Amino acid sequence: MSHQLKVSTMVAFQLLFPLLVSCVVASASPPHHLPPCQVVQMDVFCRNLSLKSAPVNLPHGVQMLDLSHNQVQTLTQETLAYYTSFHHLNLHSNKIHFIQPGLFKNMTDLKVLDLSRNHLNVFAVSKINIGPLTAIESLDLSSNGLYTGMSDYFLADSPSLANLSLNSNSITKVAQSTFSGSLSLEKISLHNNIILEIEDGAFDSLNNLTELDLSKNSITCITDFNLYKLKVLNLSKNSIELFQSPRTSHEYDLLQLDLSENKLTYFPLLPRINVIKYLDVSRNQLQSIDTSGSPEKNIRVKLCHLWYLDLSYNQLTTIPESFLPFIRSIEVLNVSNNCIGSFSIANQLQKMKVINLSYNSLQSLIFEKNSLQSLEKLFLQGNHLTTLDHQVLQSLPNIKYLHLQQNNLKICDPQNKEHMHEVMDQNNQAPPSCVSFSSVKNLQFLYLSENNLLTLPANAFANTSLKLLDLSLNPGLDMDKDSLSGLEHSLVHLLLKENNISRLNTDLSALRNLKHVDLSTNQLTSLPRWNKESSIESLNLQNNNLVTLEYSTMLALERSLKTLYMGSNPLSCCKNLGFLHIVQHSAVVVPDIETVTCFHEELSEPVNIETVTREMCHRQSTLNYITVVIVTLLVVMIVLVLLVKCCRSRKRKRNRSFKA
Repeated sequence: MSHQLKVSTMVAFQLLFPLLVSCVVASASPPHHLPPCQVVQMDVFCRNLSLKSAPVNLPHGVQMLDLSHNQVQTLTQETLAYYTSFHHLNLHSNKIHFIQPGLFKNMTDLKVLDLSRNHLNVFAVSKINIGPLTAIESLDLSSNGLYTGMSDYFLADSPSLANLSLNSNSITKVAQSTFSGSLSLEKISLHNNIILEIEDGAFDSLNNLTELDLSKNSITCITDFNLYKLKVLNLSKNSIELFQSPRTSHEYDLLQLDLSENKLTYFPLLPRINVIKYLDVSRNQLQSIDTSGSPEKNIRVKLCHLWYLDLSYNQLTTIPESFLPFIRSIEVLNVSNNCIGSFSIANQLQKMKVINLSYNSLQSLIFEKNSLQSLEKLFLQGNHLTTLDHQVLQSLPNIKYLHLQQNNLKICDPQNKEHMHEVMDQNNQAPPSCVSFSSVKNLQFLYLSENNLLTLPANAFANTSLKLLDLSLNPGLDMDKDSLSGLEHSLVHLLLKENNISRLNTDLSALRNLKHVDLSTNQLTSLPRWNKESSIESLNLQNNNLVTLEYSTMLALERSLKTLYMGSNPLSCCKNLGFLHIVQHSAVVVPDIETVTCFHEELSEPVNIETVTREMCHRQSTLNYITVVIVTLLVVMIVLVLLVKCCRSRKRKRNRSFKA
C-alpha cells in the first residue's frame, strides 16, 4: 500500500513539476508592460494604447487623464485605479456599456467629463441613474446611440452642469423633464438627432441657458419662441416651415439666429424688441421679404442692431427699398443666388461694408449718392449686366473689391468723347453702353473674367489703385499697348489666362510692382518684354506655344523670380539653355517640372527638361556642324564635277569644228 502511495506521489510530482517550473519562471520574469502614457506636469495622455483601465502608477494628484481611443468597457473605481483627484477625464471612443452608480460622487474636483462615442445606450436600458455628478460642469454624451428618455439617467442629478453635448444620438423628443436635474445649464447641443417634437416648457426652467443648438434634426415649426434669455439659437438643417415669436413687449437677448437650410416660405416673425445681430435665412424657399412674418400681418419688426443678414439661395425676385430702413445697422448683406432683376439703394446705409448680389438676374443697379459711404466689397458676378452706370462706382468712395466676372460688359474708351459724355451726363436717361473704371480711386481688386471682352482700351484704369486685375477667360481679347497705363506703381497681380492671346502688345516691364502674372492657356509664341528692374516673383506660362525663351528675358527675370510654371509648351531642348540654367542652378521653383518637356533633334519623343545637359546640345551642335560641312563639301564636289564635264564637252565641240 505504501509502495503504491510512493509511486503515485512520484507520478504526481512528475506531472506537477513542469507546471511549478513555469509558474516560477513566470513570477520571476517581468510583467508585460503596455506602451507608456505621456505625462506633462499633472496631465496624463494614454490615447490609443489598447488599455482596458487606467494605469495604476499615475502620478499623485493627477488632474487630467486622457484615456480616449482605448478598450475600456466598464467604468468603475477599479477601472480608474481608485483615483478621485481628476479635473478633466476624457473617455472618448471606448466601448463603455456600464458605469458604476455613484462613481463620480466623491470626485469633487471633476469639472469636465467626455463619454462620447461609447455604448451608453446599453447602460441606459437598465434605467439606473449614474449620479450624482457633483461638480461636473461640462459633459459630452454624443454618439452613444441614446434615444428619447435615455439622457435622463445621466442628467438627473447634475447641479453644476453648464455645458452639455448630446450630438449625434437618436433622440426624437425633448420632454419637459429632460433637463429638470440640470438647472444650471448654459449651453446645450442636440445637433444631428431626429427631434420631431419639443414639449412646451422643455427649456423654460433653464434660467441660465444662453446657447442652444438644434441643427440637423426634423423640426417642422417654431410657433411660440419665448426663450428670452437665449443669445444663440441654431435651427439650421431642419424642415421648418414657420418661425414665430409671440407678440409681446418682453425684451429678448437673442444675438444670433441660424435658420438656414429649412423650408421657410415667409420671413421669420422675430421678437418685436430684439438685439439680433446675426441672422441666416439662406437656402430656404423665400419668395418675398416681409418682416411681419407673412403678408397678412401688418406690424413690421425692426432689426435695428442687425449687422449680418444672409438671404442667399432663395427665390427672391426683388429686395424692396421699404425693407432697407429696417436694417440701418447692416454691415454684410448676402442675397446671392436668387432671381433679382434690379437692385437699388436710396437710403443711407452708413455701416454697410459688403453686398453680395452674385448669381442673380441683375440688369440694372442703382446706388444713390452718399447711400453707401462705407461699402468695401461688391459682388456682382454671374449676372446679366451689360453696363454699369459710372455714377454707381463714383458713389462708392471706399470700394476696394469689385467682382464683375461672368457678365457681358464692355469697357469704355477714355479717349472716346461720345462714351465719356454718355457716362458723365447725369441727365441722359439712356443707360451707357459701357462701364468706366477710371478715377475710382480706392478700387484695388477688380475681377472681369468671362465677360466676352474683345478690347481693352488705353488708360482703361487710369487714376485707380488696382493691386489685382483679372481679365481671364475673355477669348480674343485685344489689349492696347497702353491699356495698363496708370498702374505702374500699384498693380501686383495680373491674370490673363485662357484669352487665346498669341502676342502680348502691352508693355509689362513698366509695371514696377508687378509680382504675380498668369498667362497660362494662351497661344503665346514669345515672352513679354521684361528688364532687370522687373519684380516678377510668380509667372505661369503653362499651355502656350513657346518654343524658345529669350535668354535676355530669362536672365532679367532670374533676379526676382521665385516660382515658374512652364508645362505643356513645345520647347526646344537646345535653344533654351538660359531656361535650362534657371531650372538646374537657380533658386527658382518649377512646381510642374515633371510636365515640362522639350524636343531634341536626336530623339523622336519629347524629354523632360531636367534630363537635358549642355553636353547633349554641344554634341548636337558639333554633329550639326559636321553635317553642314560634309553637305557643303558634297555640293562643292558635285559642282566641280559638273563644271569639268561641261568644259570637256565644249572642248570636244571646238575640235570637231576645226577638223571640218
